[in-house]
Amino acid sequence: MQIEWIFGLAGGVLIGLGGAVYLLVNGRIMGASGIIGGIVDGSAGSQKAERAWFLAGLFGVPTVLALLFGNLQGDGPAQTYATENLWAVVVAGLLVGVGTRIANGCTSGHGVCGISRLSLRGIVATVFYIVAGGFGVILFKHLLGWV
Repeated sequence: MQIEWIFGLAGGVLIGLGGAVYLLVNGRIMGASGIIGGIVDGSAGSQKAERAWFLAGLFGVPTVLALLFGNLQGDGPAQTYATENLWAVVVAGLLVGVGTRIANGCTSGHGVCGISRLSLRGIVATVFYIVAGGFGVILFKHLLGWV
């Protein structure tokens, strides 16, 4: 029986719930790039510890769950990656970081929190970064064969 969809559903519910709680408690949008950016550039001020705890949970909870439960797919296929080209991964990561700063947000800020609030800015940003990602796959994977 195929139950992998449950993990996607549970993850989506948890991300949405986290965004709602963050907005209700802090009065701010839960945008991961803004949270990280505030720590890196020093603009977090008195919120630095709060942001650090948020990031610790963001990375720590999946790590703990993976250690506790291991591979929930049993004998299913092992995790595969789109590329083993380390330079492509590094360059892509840097471009995503620069893009999120230029767009003043990322998938969690614009995509999850922006669209759920019917923010035109969030909807437009999400459409643009999904289209750009699709063009990136076509260009770098299918046309150039770099990944």
